Amino acid sequence: MPPFSSISKSMNLSQGVPDELDAPGLSRDSVSRLARESGFIEAGIVGVPHAETDRDAARFAAFIQQGREGSMAYLARRSGEDGRGELVRGRVQVPFPWARSVVVCLASYHADAPLSTGDAKPGAGWIARYAWSGRKQPDGAVRPSDYHKVLLKRLRALEAAMHSVYGEFECRAYVDTGPVVERSIARAAGLGWTGKNTCLIHPKLGSWNFLAVLVTSLPVAEVAQPLTVPDRCGSCRRCLDACPTGALVEPYQMDATRCISYLTIEHRGAISEELMGGMGRQVFGCDICQDVCPWNRKAPIGVGEDTDLGPRRELINPDLEWLAGLQEADFERLFNGSPVRRAGFAGLRRNVAIAMGNRGLARYAPWLRTLAASEDLQTGQEALRNAATWALGRIAEKGESDFAE
Repeated sequence: MPPFSSISKSMNLSQGVPDELDAPGLSRDSVSRLARESGFIEAGIVGVPHAETDRDAARFAAFIQQGREGSMAYLARRSGEDGRGELVRGRVQVPFPWARSVVVCLASYHADAPLSTGDAKPGAGWIARYAWSGRKQPDGAVRPSDYHKVLLKRLRALEAAMHSVYGEFECRAYVDTGPVVERSIARAAGLGWTGKNTCLIHPKLGSWNFLAVLVTSLPVAEVAQPLTVPDRCGSCRRCLDACPTGALVEPYQMDATRCISYLTIEHRGAISEELMGGMGRQVFGCDICQDVCPWNRKAPIGVGEDTDLGPRRELINPDLEWLAGLQEADFERLFNGSPVRRAGFAGLRRNVAIAMGNRGLARYAPWLRTLAASEDLQTGQEALRNAATWALGRIAEKGESDFAE
């Protein structure tokens, strides 16, 4: 049986109408069933343009105008030969004028494991929950897996199943790689609401979910128009109060240039001292705003125990000294095929140096001194030296001995 099909059925996640394969357009119920059979836990559909297209496009344009995308220039790409047209990601039909619908699929990664905000050994770093992924081998070993590839394979299976039902149609499949703002489309498809931390929150699955999309030329059956999920954040502001770098500038608005996930993954240069001090022990990504969200406490534990996306236990609360001791060949062996590889070897070492500075233990000083004195001119080394120098200063300020543990 494909992953999660029985689980999602027992949870009654679908919000659709009776399956009508003969309907002149996509049926939510039939697409959701096909998605579960392809390995997803839930799916929704929405016709494009949808009712909130103009509003979402305006919000995205404001995000870009304010420069909150940082160095992620691809987000600001515009259409036209001169690159002066509409924002490509502002509306689905800018890059895909033939599009009439989008199928959005969910895959959970909510494993039975500690939170970054929970108790941990003083020397532990943190790798974002989604990046723990591994594929269990027949011999019981767990090898790195990348959700992009895993879910793209499932999307291809879903696409093939849809062709068998609906015939020929134009289609594009993406997992975080296409010109689509997945969270906005997922909300429009009735899969949840946008939380104050800007994450999509499913009323039963919380926010620990991957999003994968199929853009299609098929119309949506009128009976399958999306069911809106109301915003249930209420007066809660735990995510805003918990963000240590102030990336959540106000409810529903994020400045990516201050987000720890952006800083530890996408940003390649030096990081300001103000932000380094707020990064804590995070060495790849950040889960804080999701860890404190009450809706994730209600999400079912274990749904994310996917044989292709299960957690690699050695990446949960990893020891900073272990990470610091990795050579580049070790990095490639451990993270080839893993999302963590995106940070790069120098990027991960920079992040580890910052985490060590925030912890402040004297035993980290020798490794940091070596980095700070390095004359290596390779890409990323200047940012690494800067982080190491800053970390040494923090250790000197804190004056914590190794016996503090």
